[in-house]
Amino acid sequence: MIDPTRTLGSLPAEQAAELERAGPVWGTDINRFRDRVVQMYTPLVAAAPKEGIAVARDLPYGGSARQVLDVFTPDGARDADVAVFVHGGAFIRGSKSANGHIYDNVSYWFARQGLVAVNMEYRLAAEAPFPGGADDVAAAVRWLARRVGEFGGNPRRMFLIGHSAGGTHVATYCFDPRRGYAPDPGVRGAVLVSARLKADTLPGNPNAKAVEAYFGSDASRYEADSPMAHAAASDLPVMVAIAQYENPYLDLYGLEFCQRLAQARGYVPRFVQLMRHNHTSIVAHFDSGEESLGREILDFFRSVP
Repeated sequence: MIDPTRTLGSLPAEQAAELERAGPVWGTDINRFRDRVVQMYTPLVAAAPKEGIAVARDLPYGGSARQVLDVFTPDGARDADVAVFVHGGAFIRGSKSANGHIYDNVSYWFARQGLVAVNMEYRLAAEAPFPGGADDVAAAVRWLARRVGEFGGNPRRMFLIGHSAGGTHVATYCFDPRRGYAPDPGVRGAVLVSARLKADTLPGNPNAKAVEAYFGSDASRYEADSPMAHAAASDLPVMVAIAQYENPYLDLYGLEFCQRLAQARGYVPRFVQLMRHNHTSIVAHFDSGEESLGREILDFFRSVP
């Protein structure tokens, strides 16, 4: 279990207090709060040790300029588990390393735990609307299945971690049977972090226009095109993580997805709510000195045969 008294513990006290004050009103100005979180965590993750980790950057897995990935390899890696991180950005923005530190921090942390870590970028909605993001996850996985062994990774033990819109793409790839492909057998599990598991343009959704940009203007298709509709379509091991302070509705969607998985499988999947954290800090805190969520994810990986 995550000790809530230790979360936000890597931040100076005044910044932790600032985030806690922002939490209950997070949904009123998610862009401003997101930028502030990145500003707070960047110096911490920048100072984290990088020695002993080789980084191969911008390796193309497709023809688009955005179809690239970075591979983080710890010294001595051999047949290591592979953690593939898919960033968020509301389908219309975001990059794997926006400021040189976030979201490299996620991959650096997993690499320092002995995994081969991958940070992938994907095409955005204007270039590749639904199901383009999931198609890019599929293409990256195919590339890794062929090549990750060169970096010391085990192509038979790959785990996908998707945050926010990245979680949508991971979940669509893993669960939606209509896409014309099944997850590579080397994909052993998925972690859905603050993921958008249901498409909506509800009035309270500050990213409603971004959802429409990716899923299209025909709202009658949203239910069928949402990962939520396909929760029962796969028995892939899944972990769901949400923050205490989420973008509106995403926490409810995470809980509903767990419920649907439980109904289909007869047991509750692994679920974590990271208290005191918000939609951005739930991933920005990796490699900052706080390890609570990372340790839960590692335990999930190790629980998968």
